[in-house]
This record gives sequence, C-alpha cells and structure tokens, in this order.
Amino acid sequence: MKSTQEKVFVVVDPTASEHIALQRAIITAKFRKPLPKLYIFVGVDAESVDTRATNDTLYKNTTWFECAIHGPLRAAGLEYQIEISWSSEWQKSILQSSTRFGADLLLLPIRKKKSSMLRFTFSDSKWDILKNASCPVILVRPGGAEQRKVILAAVNFQALREKQKILNSNILKRGAWLAENYGAEFHVVNAYLDSMNYPDRGNLAKATGLPSKFIHVVKGYTDEAVAKTAKKLKADLVVMGTLGQTGLTSTRRGNTAERVISALDVDVAVVNTEYES
Repeated sequence: MKSTQEKVFVVVDPTASEHIALQRAIITAKFRKPLPKLYIFVGVDAESVDTRATNDTLYKNTTWFECAIHGPLRAAGLEYQIEISWSSEWQKSILQSSTRFGADLLLLPIRKKKSSMLRFTFSDSKWDILKNASCPVILVRPGGAEQRKVILAAVNFQALREKQKILNSNILKRGAWLAENYGAEFHVVNAYLDSMNYPDRGNLAKATGLPSKFIHVVKGYTDEAVAKTAKKLKADLVVMGTLGQTGLTSTRRGNTAERVISALDVDVAVVNTEYES
C-alpha cells in the first residue's frame, strides 16, 4: 500500500439532490494523515438519468458549483481539483480520468430504486466500472455510516481458480489497509453451503493474521451470510470482490456480487483483479 498522500476520485452526479459520495469523502478525510487529495468528477450517467432538455436538474450555474462543491471542500481544508465531463460514455470517462489521476480510491454514489427498499439502481455502466477500475471502488449509499469503526471483508477460500485466489488476496490487503488507516476493527467472513464446502480455517487464519474471534465462517448463501455478519458486527463498510473480465465475459453481471450489494445497507468497497493492491 502507498504511504504518500492518498488520491481519492469522487463521482458527483449534478442531477442528484444530495451528493453523498462527496460528503463521505470530506467527512472521512479528517481521519487520514496526511489529508488526501480529492479529484471531483462531475458527469451524468445517461443510462440512469433523463437527459432531455426538459429535465431542469441538468442545468447548473456557478452558484451551484460554489455551494455544492467549492464551499464544502474549502471549509474542510482539502486539496482538490474538478473535472467536468460531457462524454456520453460515462463509465469510460470515469475509468480513464481516475487512471490518469492515479486514484487510490474511487467513490461512486448509488441510488435506491423507488420500487423496492432493498434493491439499488445498478446499471451495466456501473458494473463496467467495478470490473475494470484500476483502484478499489467504494459504493456510497444514503444513510451509510460516516466513520469507519468496523470493516468486514468477504472472501471465498474454497476458490480453486488462480484469479479467485488473487482476488481473495486483494480483498484482504485492501480491507486490512482501510482498517489500519481508519483505526477500525478488521473482521473477515467466509460463507459455505455444506460440510463439503467448508473453508480451511487454518488457511484463513494464516492469510489474515487475525485471531479466531475476528474470523467468521458462516453457513448459507454468500449474500445472506455476509449481510447477517455485517449486521451482527454493526459493520460500517464491507469489502468484497468481483473478477475483472474481458472479452465476451465482460458483459456478464456479477450475480453473487449484485446480491451481496443489494442485501447490505452500508457502504461497500469493491476490488477486482485488474490492479495491484
């Protein structure tokens, strides 16, 4: 992990009434030494937003920029820069800009669907960001905890494929790093369905370096086991993974990952195999 000033890439949707990713970045920054540098990306996801001229939320003036972005950042004493994107390829512009910035973290806001309190608006463009980002992506949702006191990493130590093993390593390294930097407790959860699928606790203990009380092996489907453990521990942030994919497989949505994200009501940090942790 890098020990220099952290670079945090924050996505702001100008059509939203509340800028939760920016708010979370400002609040959590005060727990970091040195203070991170923020890169504020202002752009509209055309898959999720009505981009017709009749949508009044698409129009922003200098007063909005001052009140919504400049003011809060200056008040927090943070170093920052702003980029505005007119690209219709929202996800590609985020990936390119965050890579160019050399981001260590990418904060992406997600919205609840109006039809259900448990499901979230998650377009294919957001999956593209999760699978191909060059750094971990934190999905920031309304009502998430501001301070990180308990961080839970979800792993799969029954994995046999090398890519899945690399993903486990990335999840653990990022989770431990976040816990250390925010002064939070670090826990690990591994789900299993039956005795034939039971993970090796010895390998878990060796890989995590954690005492047994911080390692949770829970029977059940992954989404249910992770949500149950997060609720029991009162976790503020869950760290999970998705395989970075190319070619035809890049169009497949991560069904397990989607269920885990939807089952949780806290912020989620998603890592992949496309970057060095």
